[in-house]
Amino acid sequence: MITQLKSKTWTIFTILIMLTMVLTACGPASVETPAAPNTPMPIPATYTPSTGAVVEATTAPKPANTTEPSAVVNAWGAALPADAAPLDQQFLRLQGPEMTTTDFAVSVYSRSVNSYSDILSTPFVRLNKNFEVLPAGALSWEVTPDGKTWTFHMDPDLKWSDGNPVVADDVVFTFQYQADPKHAWDFAWFWSDIVNFDNAVKGTVPTSEIGVKKVDDYTVQFITTAASPYFPSKALYIRPLSKIAFEKSGEYYNSTPETSVSSTPYILTDWTKGKGMSFGPNKNYTGKVKPFIENIYFTFSNDTTGEFRAYQNGEVDMAQYFSPADNDLIASDPQLNKEYHPGYGDFRTYYLGFNTFEKPFSDLKVRQAFAKAIDRDSIIKNVVKRQGNAAYSFLMPGFPDATSELLKNEDINKFDVAAAKQLLADAGYPDGKGFPSIELWTRNESDLNKAIAAAIGSMLKENLGINVEVSNKETKLFMDTLNSHKLPFYLLSYGFDYLDPSNMLGIWASGGRHAWKNAEFDKLVIDATSLVGDTAKRDQMFKDAEKILVDDAGGVFIYHVTPGNIYKPYMKGSELDPDNTGVAAWHWPNTESVGMLLYTLYVSNEVPASRTK
Repeated sequence: MITQLKSKTWTIFTILIMLTMVLTACGPASVETPAAPNTPMPIPATYTPSTGAVVEATTAPKPANTTEPSAVVNAWGAALPADAAPLDQQFLRLQGPEMTTTDFAVSVYSRSVNSYSDILSTPFVRLNKNFEVLPAGALSWEVTPDGKTWTFHMDPDLKWSDGNPVVADDVVFTFQYQADPKHAWDFAWFWSDIVNFDNAVKGTVPTSEIGVKKVDDYTVQFITTAASPYFPSKALYIRPLSKIAFEKSGEYYNSTPETSVSSTPYILTDWTKGKGMSFGPNKNYTGKVKPFIENIYFTFSNDTTGEFRAYQNGEVDMAQYFSPADNDLIASDPQLNKEYHPGYGDFRTYYLGFNTFEKPFSDLKVRQAFAKAIDRDSIIKNVVKRQGNAAYSFLMPGFPDATSELLKNEDINKFDVAAAKQLLADAGYPDGKGFPSIELWTRNESDLNKAIAAAIGSMLKENLGINVEVSNKETKLFMDTLNSHKLPFYLLSYGFDYLDPSNMLGIWASGGRHAWKNAEFDKLVIDATSLVGDTAKRDQMFKDAEKILVDDAGGVFIYHVTPGNIYKPYMKGSELDPDNTGVAAWHWPNTESVGMLLYTLYVSNEVPASRTK
């Protein structure tokens, strides 16, 4: 899909096709439960970038009001829509687990949940509901003819809340901090394409030698080892720290209101450990996009099942975690069903992974047997329901170069108990005899995905005679074990970080998180990632790579997530209106500063008078 140098916008060009989920009969290991009605979802259009070597300077977009503005002006001088509730109702209430930092550059996996993570740093670019890349902290950018050096021009008007300008020194400092082995940043792999970034992480070169260079106070260059046509979309994750605040108060300067510094419209106003946190107006905000919501309140809870209860009790305005029982309740309640909005999220796929470097999963026949013993249709019908579609490859339909529909009829993807039994017998485990009992690890999963894991374990027992124990692990333990290639068997998900197959398929390349290796796959993905000038060839290379991943059972793909969020009818805003595929949802990336949702959201006058903070 990407063959030339990427500009600032994504366009949608395919025709919208309506998909009605097909419900099939249950497999023998499934538990029959009443199925909630599925809402027919469109196959999302395939998002593809426009081309062009230079991105013209563009004024950052202002939120589009749903109605004409009123005379009421908020803390940033933004006129509220005419149907907005009074200013004292312009707040948002959410719930989620407490973590250690709000800053992406400090930690990705220890941040607050993505409803409110990294709300204090203006990224270089933002995504809207149509996955268009919009200028934010950077107003324009261009690239050299070889595709390796990207120059970003920062907004000279943007300042930190302490009055200091957001400058190139902040960006260079942030990247050197991320590359510093003393920091051990948990997302370091993401910038491996930057010159010397990996070497700096290993400690073999100083961080000053990475390919992130200051040109002047408001211009930064990023130099990559190979052509990087996808790089502007990665700029979503260029979220600078304040160098001055960091050096004054340490890496967790945004963990207390006394030292918090922000370049966005919001500033940390309270963080009561174990209870909650809140953000209010940054009165010194100088950015170009002004929101309507003035305050954001978060209640901490590690119980994801409690979020929907809080929603039912009118304590939060949005919920995103649901148990299977919750889904049934929502589907059977006309009002709740009206408030439920399924979407496509971050094109996330759940899959089974293996340590293929060790027995028993080093044997392809074993992996193929597992693939054929799992009835995806039964899982969708009885557990996932309208929160997902059956997956037959890694890339979800709608993602560039996805092949899930094309590979649906691959032999390995066909549910066939007899064939699965024969494969396992051919591998030396007739009827599961001699096969070790195994643990199926999940990563801090919701009740829904724990139920899916249990269904998978039941199917493997029923169909292959293999004993499977499901174990839901803490995130850090799970990821540390996975990255060490010592995790035998697991259920995991992944959603895109930037909208290109190199991102999604790249995580399967040798040396990454997965204990699977295929030289042909590696070559196809590596070569396609930097290929420019031949659209069809690049597309086909990624498709061929994904077919290898499926056929070699590097993973067994279970379902593509169509996540549903439920939010109150009084939550309004242009980002909640239907996108270019006709889907109206609380779109990814939720209320992070890298999306436009928070900048367009407001509370309408439909809000009950009883609503309190």
